[in-house]
Amino acid sequence: MSELLAVTMGDPCGCGPLITAQAWSHFRSQRDFAFFVIGAPEAYNAHLPVIAIERPEDAMAAFVSGLPVLPTRHAISSPLRPGQPDPDNAAAIIESIERATDLALQARISALVTNPISKENLYKAGFQHPGHTEFIASLCSVFTSQPMRPVMMLAGGGLKVALATIHIPLRDVVTTLNRDDLIEIATLTHQALQNEFGLSRPRLAFTGVNPHAGENGTIGQEELEIINPAADILRERGINMSDARPGDTIFHEMLSGDFDAIIAMTHDQGLIPVKTLDFWGGVNITLGLPIIRTSPDHGTAYEASAAGNVRADSLIAAINRALEMSAHRRGSNV
Repeated sequence: MSELLAVTMGDPCGCGPLITAQAWSHFRSQRDFAFFVIGAPEAYNAHLPVIAIERPEDAMAAFVSGLPVLPTRHAISSPLRPGQPDPDNAAAIIESIERATDLALQARISALVTNPISKENLYKAGFQHPGHTEFIASLCSVFTSQPMRPVMMLAGGGLKVALATIHIPLRDVVTTLNRDDLIEIATLTHQALQNEFGLSRPRLAFTGVNPHAGENGTIGQEELEIINPAADILRERGINMSDARPGDTIFHEMLSGDFDAIIAMTHDQGLIPVKTLDFWGGVNITLGLPIIRTSPDHGTAYEASAAGNVRADSLIAAINRALEMSAHRRGSNV
């Protein structure tokens, strides 16, 4: 079965156009899948052949000859200045995300791969969501009439790390963590590992939030009062989940084969190991949605974009990961 992916434009003043062009060059000889961009064709004309398409399905035949682009109704600024974000591009950036998400929800594409955006730039244009992930989750919630709890997972360097908290100050982590949220995040991670990663009995682990996972309460109570009770309930429900493990050793344990995924308590606790081991090829994956969404594990890279010095490793890895997840999800639903 041929796979069809949609890639969003991202911020056209950032690295999106260049890394998308590099990814097309990398994949253009493939015959079993294609991707197309929802964006402004003029963002790509200087980098590679562009074929404007009218329907997503047209991308399969066009892909070998050029980058298929489904044009946005909203225009982008002209001339486009790499490295110089422009709020006038916000409407096209948002439209690209909305249309790609809608196509995924309608099952007209296998998965959605999002290029980086600048939330700060979109906020200037009235964007109302905390971030990219929350916006996509909101679109999915409206479509399904169901609440969404997106879970952020980073994959790279042999690690799969989901996050219990994301973009909050470190001082707020211990007051934000709670047993029910950890149970929900772990359950969604377990389901995704089964359905989208092909693992029949995933082995999960919580990190601790304190040094040495609290050392039985001598360096903090969160492990005893919140994290380990969540693990107890998860095990009662048949999920293979460890108690809180020390954050300075748990990633080595996963690389040694003890766990299939880790749930880290803080953003940096989870991302530092992944980015250290695979800075260029890490992938951001959103779990807990009715669609498959992956993304490069980096931002808009404005300075590198202005210099024309970008690397597409992470976007290529995100496309490959989306293809793998789609195949597993399709197999689990047979």
